[in-house]
Amino acid sequence: MPSLKSLRIRINSVKSTQKITKAMKMVAASKLRRAQERVLATRPFAIEARRVLASVAGRVDPTQHPLLKQREGAAGGKTLLIVITSDRGLCGSFNTNIIKAVGGFLGEQPGRPVSFGLVGRKGRDVLSRRGLPVRFEHTKLPKQIRFAEAEAISEPAVGDFVDEKVDSVHLVYNEFKSVIQQKIVVEQLLPLAPVTAEEIEAGAATDYLYEPSAQRIFDKLLPRLVEAQVLRALLESAAAEQAARMTAMDAATRNSAEMIDSLTLYMNKVRQAAITREIIEVVSGAQK
Repeated sequence: MPSLKSLRIRINSVKSTQKITKAMKMVAASKLRRAQERVLATRPFAIEARRVLASVAGRVDPTQHPLLKQREGAAGGKTLLIVITSDRGLCGSFNTNIIKAVGGFLGEQPGRPVSFGLVGRKGRDVLSRRGLPVRFEHTKLPKQIRFAEAEAISEPAVGDFVDEKVDSVHLVYNEFKSVIQQKIVVEQLLPLAPVTAEEIEAGAATDYLYEPSAQRIFDKLLPRLVEAQVLRALLESAAAEQAARMTAMDAATRNSAEMIDSLTLYMNKVRQAAITREIIEVVSGAQK
């Protein structure tokens, strides 16, 4: 049976941990609000960029751009898989689910040549230890994710695709749904989905004058659309990370409270047993 002193030390230790987890929950909640605002602000940009792209595509030949080229055998060809995880832990199964999704992607197409672009320290630490071919790494993302980070990640992916070093590029990340729900997304980044006839028809409803030519604007717009998709994935992942961390710290705080109650009850039982034993010893000595 542990002593009262050891139980008190353990209770104080759990209380200290509880203070930390409660503080981390509050910090994550504050960061989540700002990250959620950035995600919601980015989504209309992606929709509008697609609408402008459809408008320009109606006046040019979109099949001429290399980022739209569907290559033969791309379904089983060389692939660059960009994996977005977090730099820090203590966020529940946030990173574990991403690693499982990567394993599922590789398992669905055995023998497919896959190289990796690793974003985030946690994913890099796990996947690099497995001896997988790493094309590039990008860790220590800033608190305020901007277009520069999306450019740095998308640049090697676009370069490899244009140079035909890979036949397709995919993204794996956590999409923010709500505070208690994050969705694992595995989506194709390159080649870009071709602009549909319906989108072109809707975009052609308004006539524009283009300076320089529509073809040059189209050629410049497509790489920016790729960067916008990467930026959206980074922001979605950042918001999902804070939501997962807030949920994990909330659960840890509640578990600490339950542990404190259980240890306190046990300590009281031990103290009561010690007092009862002393009383018995006193009574027994008096009777002698």
